[in-house]
Amino acid sequence: MEANRGAGRAGDNLYSNSLLALNADTGKLNWYFQFTKHDEHDWDATQVPIMIDKDGKHLIAQANRNGFFYVIDRANGKLISATAYGKQTWSDSKDADGRPVANKNASPTLKGHTVCPGALGTTNFMAPTYDPQTGLVYVTARDQCDIFSTAPQPYEAGHAYYGSAYFPSEDAKPYLGFLKAIDPATGEIKEKFQHTSPTWSGVLSTAGGLVFSGDAEGNFIAFDATSLKPLWHFQMGGAVYAPPMAFAIDGKEYVAIAAGSAIYAFGLP
Repeated sequence: MEANRGAGRAGDNLYSNSLLALNADTGKLNWYFQFTKHDEHDWDATQVPIMIDKDGKHLIAQANRNGFFYVIDRANGKLISATAYGKQTWSDSKDADGRPVANKNASPTLKGHTVCPGALGTTNFMAPTYDPQTGLVYVTARDQCDIFSTAPQPYEAGHAYYGSAYFPSEDAKPYLGFLKAIDPATGEIKEKFQHTSPTWSGVLSTAGGLVFSGDAEGNFIAFDATSLKPLWHFQMGGAVYAPPMAFAIDGKEYVAIAAGSAIYAFGLP
């Protein structure tokens, strides 16, 4: 795989970096939407999409690794909006359909230059959540940039080969981590909470007006779903890379989260 080297694969490179809608009975493609054409930054689109039904509209939204929050009509795959939700430098215009367009400084160079977000993305595998009561999507977001270079890499048997390189940009520090509440109707960031460092935790919302997430320092945190004000936290002794989950036993609700080598469960009042 040559993740950052665009030479030798001209065009959009379908169906990479895409959301596909398949007919469940036949397996045939109904529609597709490509978030990043001709990807040169390893911004795959494996982030979790969220289905939203509101005001008679049937939507699907994704906070993408490339730094934009997309809302799509899930009946036909047409783009409704694409809004930056974190630090990004690769696009400063949009095409006729509203899709972000790469600018002249986006592509990696032989010498290498800084592009935001970095290869790890504004978000990644961390599960987001949608709360129909607040009408907001909650997502873990990271402001982090990399230097992308097309400098050739020698192939070495038994080692990963990308055909090019990326590494953190010291000029773009500090790297920041957030929990953000995004209005899918407008793409506006309604509230945000800044972590002490970039985090990898997923997010959970509950009907009780709470949002749960973790951080890289091992804290499990409960937030008010409207204000994102922290209500309490518990130190688990290991960085959180997992999403929280909710379940009920005999009518009592619990929230569980994995951290380090342990799974913690908390009872909700």
